Amino acid sequence: MRSSSLVLSVIAALAMPGVALAGPGGHGHSHADTAYGEPGDPKKPARIVQIAMNESDGKMLFIPDKIEVRRGEQIRFMLRNAGGQDHEFVLGTLEENLKHGEEMKKNPDMEHDDPNSKRLAAKKTGEIVWKFTKAGTFDFSCLIPGHRESGMFGTVIVK
Repeated sequence: MRSSSLVLSVIAALAMPGVALAGPGGHGHSHADTAYGEPGDPKKPARIVQIAMNESDGKMLFIPDKIEVRRGEQIRFMLRNAGGQDHEFVLGTLEENLKHGEEMKKNPDMEHDDPNSKRLAAKKTGEIVWKFTKAGTFDFSCLIPGHRESGMFGTVIVK
């Protein structure tokens, strides 16, 4: 009886709106304001920042790998996977992304359904709209195992 109650509790938790399974903040984090901001409003104006994902000479990279924004600014990240492999863009604190990268090593096919991340197949495009509400230095990484270690990370500096 105890195990069936546990299963029902897990099912109920998964059905709750706002519960995420695989975000940089760990399982079950909400999409409220984070240390690095909050999901943007796609209907409001945003500065467009284009980010290319690629592999070259044994390295994996984002171009550009450094972005400066103003506190309170909304950014529309236009993502293009120009490479031949799947890549992802995960925005977070460095600590969160490193921790989530370790989780990804255990489950490399983990699906993301978070407003701060997007996984793209080769030659595909996507976008993330994000509002940076706090000053600081933040990370964006490809957390597919081996990709960050091959150089696929960057920095957002919020002034």
